[in-house]
Amino acid sequence: MSKILNRINSPVDIKHLSQEELLQLAKELREFIINIVATKEGHLGASLGVVELTIALHYVFNTPEDLLIWDVGHQAYGHKILTGRRDIFETNRQLGGISGFPNREESIYDPFGVGHASTSISAALGMAIASKLHGNYKRHHIAVIGDASIAGGMAFEGLNHAGVTDANLLVILNDNAIGIDPSVGALKQYLTNVKKGTEKQDNIFEALNFDYSGPIDGHDIKKIISELVRLKTVKGPKFLHIITTKGKGLKQAEENQVKYHAPGKFDAHTGDVYSKSETQQPPKYQDVFGYTLVELAKENKNIVGITPAMPTGSSLKFMMDEIPERAFDVGIAEQHAVTLAAGMTTQGLIPFCNIYSTFLQRAYDQIIHDVALQNLPVIFCLDRAGLVGEDGATHHGVFDLSYLRCIPNLIIFAPRNEVELRNIMYTAQLGLQHPIAIRYPRGRGITIDWKQAFQKIEIGTGIELRNGSNKAVLSIGTISKNAEEAIERLDNSETFSLYDMRFVKPLDENLLHQIFKKNNQIITIEDNSVKGGFGTTILEFASKHNYKNPITLLGIPDKFIEQGSIEELQKSVGLDVESLTLLFSEF
Repeated sequence: MSKILNRINSPVDIKHLSQEELLQLAKELREFIINIVATKEGHLGASLGVVELTIALHYVFNTPEDLLIWDVGHQAYGHKILTGRRDIFETNRQLGGISGFPNREESIYDPFGVGHASTSISAALGMAIASKLHGNYKRHHIAVIGDASIAGGMAFEGLNHAGVTDANLLVILNDNAIGIDPSVGALKQYLTNVKKGTEKQDNIFEALNFDYSGPIDGHDIKKIISELVRLKTVKGPKFLHIITTKGKGLKQAEENQVKYHAPGKFDAHTGDVYSKSETQQPPKYQDVFGYTLVELAKENKNIVGITPAMPTGSSLKFMMDEIPERAFDVGIAEQHAVTLAAGMTTQGLIPFCNIYSTFLQRAYDQIIHDVALQNLPVIFCLDRAGLVGEDGATHHGVFDLSYLRCIPNLIIFAPRNEVELRNIMYTAQLGLQHPIAIRYPRGRGITIDWKQAFQKIEIGTGIELRNGSNKAVLSIGTISKNAEEAIERLDNSETFSLYDMRFVKPLDENLLHQIFKKNNQIITIEDNSVKGGFGTTILEFASKHNYKNPITLLGIPDKFIEQGSIEELQKSVGLDVESLTLLFSEF
């Protein structure tokens, strides 16, 4: 018997199935996702948990005329497969393939791009209001949001506004009690009580003028369809609460939901993740941060750690395990995390606020208004800076040097290796007069023997890595490794100096004067946007001091970079060793 999934080329095909066939389709869809992700990698648990909901939504609603938004896009694999992307799904998150998140340019079934959390309600409400203004009163607007995402402040802003409208909006809460790590906070406890039937307070969503229904079993496809059909007839903002299991259909993914959020390659039949190489490797930068923070916190009782919903990804989990009373997961709430850190600082604490570079963008006003304006020495640790790989354009941390360096009072540092990361963390907790942003990449470093004795770093100083005769390469951060390897391959390598400037702000102006006076050619290199970043800082220095040396800026071009491995993406923008070697040879 031919598989039902093979006959589904668009949601129209789903509508012709019986409800019994829908059950079989759910089984096949799960197997398809598991088999592809097992070999190609990607996000697993979230999409497995919403298979029945995904099928039911496309069965009941008239997509793409009815607008369906997924929050966050980790849930959308089944949606993509059922909306014409089944045969190319194996290219998911790969160079030249489809995005791991809904993408407006990819499909008419993706009405809104969603890589960051808590955005769906605002976007869907905006669409609903637009439909009404255009005289379209029949179109439905559905936001599927996870219980971790709905705790984000922006989601509350959307709920607050929607509740005083008559918008044709349906918010579906996918409640599985976990985001990437387990959900946290008072709202999580409220939802847990609702599920148990022990909540004694009035329903929070009804209080916000939503027509609330649920909670219902998110894996009972017949019940979901019945409720969705009913909700289509209800006017105004509606709220459906469904209970699901993240990783549903794969035993290990159900039992270890954190690990199987994005497990890497695994055996599709047994679910066992393939073991990594036993050879000794340099550590991940996030682990250097995590272990070093614990080490410092044991000596300095004023140190605290903060993360917005990324304790595992940032490795703040190490401190949460060893010193839980001084480590805080605040949920998907970057703005709150930054201002919480600012408040702590006023009372003598030393907060290490660890936020992925791409997510710190969400708290820009708080960095300026609550931290830098008051000159509070918060220590920002920006994980996943630079190109991050397969997560693509929504997650690359390639703007932080540009958006941070214009802020007064803020120190900006990028370590070139693990030892430098340890040392700047040590230096920062000794006491600074200003806030500091420390940016470092995703993935492994280069130093096996990384746990060395701490050394204080003098703020605003760069260092010479190699001495050449008349050409200077100025690097910032870990991309210096590529520059150094490229120089070593050159026939005229003796003409090239290499400097790790370390600080984008304050610049080591004494060193820069020496560099400009000695060298005929200056090349800057960074894994940040070439617009407004480190290289631009050097141009400004040269202009200010009337240097005429030719300056070449290398970095991320002025466009959004899509998904692919970090190595592939570096090659695509000319920052890999081979491309740099060819470029340097022309000087």
